[in-house]
Amino acid sequence: MEAHQSPERIREVAKKLDDALETRNADQILPFFADDCEIELLGIELTGKDGVRRWLEWQFKHIAEVKLEPIIIIVDGNIFFEEFIVNARLHDGTKVESRQAEVLIYEDYRVKSLRLYFDRLDFAGSIARGFVSKAIVRRLIKTSLAGLV
Repeated sequence: MEAHQSPERIREVAKKLDDALETRNADQILPFFADDCEIELLGIELTGKDGVRRWLEWQFKHIAEVKLEPIIIIVDGNIFFEEFIVNARLHDGTKVESRQAEVLIYEDYRVKSLRLYFDRLDFAGSIARGFVSKAIVRRLIKTSLAGLV
């Protein structure tokens, strides 16, 4: 049976992980994850440290700079939930703000499972190039909100 993990220490470790993510240095980020971890985002599942590297390479490819601003944090047992705002700058200088949520499951104060939730349309409008691409993204957003607004 797994030893008890302190909610306060989980909060501290999660804050250090966020700080490491802002550095964009994979070597600083990888130790926060268990060797057999799982990451789920955008309907994709990645496993192990190789999966963490793939996620980070994908993120670094698109984002030049990132600042994470917590909105709410809840720790229940070994589960860490956070709603936060991502303020990012893409490589072309475009700024993006995205409201996101994550659920992390900790084992021995390392991330065993990370589920990340965000609206990919937050980024689509920023990375769309050309009139046609931008028009398609605007149309998708408008269609997805039909009946709500």
